[in-house]
Amino acid sequence: MTTAPLAARLTVPSGPLFFPVTAYGPDGALDLDAYRAHVRRGVEAGAAAVFACCGTGEFHALTPEEFERCVRAAVEAAEGRVPVVAGAGYGTALAVRYARLAEAAGADGLLALPPYLVLAGQEGLLRHYREVAAATSLPVIVYQRDNAVFTPRTVVGLARTDGIIGLKDGLGDLDLMQRIVSAVRTEAPGDFLYFNGLPTAEQTQLAYRGIGITLYSSAVFCFAPDLALAFHRALNTGDEATAHRLLDGFYRPFAELRAQGRGYAVALVKAGVRLRGLDVGEVRPPLHEPTEDHVEQLARLIERGDALLEEDM
Repeated sequence: MTTAPLAARLTVPSGPLFFPVTAYGPDGALDLDAYRAHVRRGVEAGAAAVFACCGTGEFHALTPEEFERCVRAAVEAAEGRVPVVAGAGYGTALAVRYARLAEAAGADGLLALPPYLVLAGQEGLLRHYREVAAATSLPVIVYQRDNAVFTPRTVVGLARTDGIIGLKDGLGDLDLMQRIVSAVRTEAPGDFLYFNGLPTAEQTQLAYRGIGITLYSSAVFCFAPDLALAFHRALNTGDEATAHRLLDGFYRPFAELRAQGRGYAVALVKAGVRLRGLDVGEVRPPLHEPTEDHVEQLARLIERGDALLEEDM
């Protein structure tokens, strides 16, 4: 666990937010050595934070015992250099259990994932996240997507809740996000954080910056950290020419390839990590591996991305 408050460390990140994949061995069991190596490489490459066992890390596929071991391994690999945020999800009782396991493993914060299966009303969702926040001393970021979509009034309620420090948006409704930002700014002023959490968030980050949301997750950082860092640097320095060149030459084709298969937001990223020389195993069911042709297309895309970076040298 790092000593500085999580919100302060995330406010102006020094690099992309890193969502590592979870490594499995040939027998399908956790490979914590490979996982530590993956996390360590990301931190050393310039990640501003590690979000362990979240969507890209196949939270849904981990038992509570595996989850705790992975979070602990991420904390060990980060060595306090950057904060480690862990996923927590399912129904309220299980989300609380995962939150407490993450705290015991040394995490610095929680990413509260949508509740499992049910379509709850706003009152129930607010109660759910408040109970998760009250379960530990860890600061909580709430993830909006799928069956957890909030009205501006509900987000004001979240922002007024002790322990909840931010909202990660995986929905992509910019009109809703603008109204949320405005409502919180008006009715619960403070340092509430917002994150672009869409798959391949770089694709939409220029638009999110337009409404004041500068934080975003980067799955690409898992396998192409130099590309992710170059894009992050271009955004922070106002270098739109570089940002557009990377969007046109790499990120848009990658997003289009990702759209060729269900679950590719995880499986294709994991394939990318393997292509870059670290064997992190395959995805667990119900996800499936990308086709051989799609992996070959990914390899060519990574080569194209590397060539784009060489143009800047």
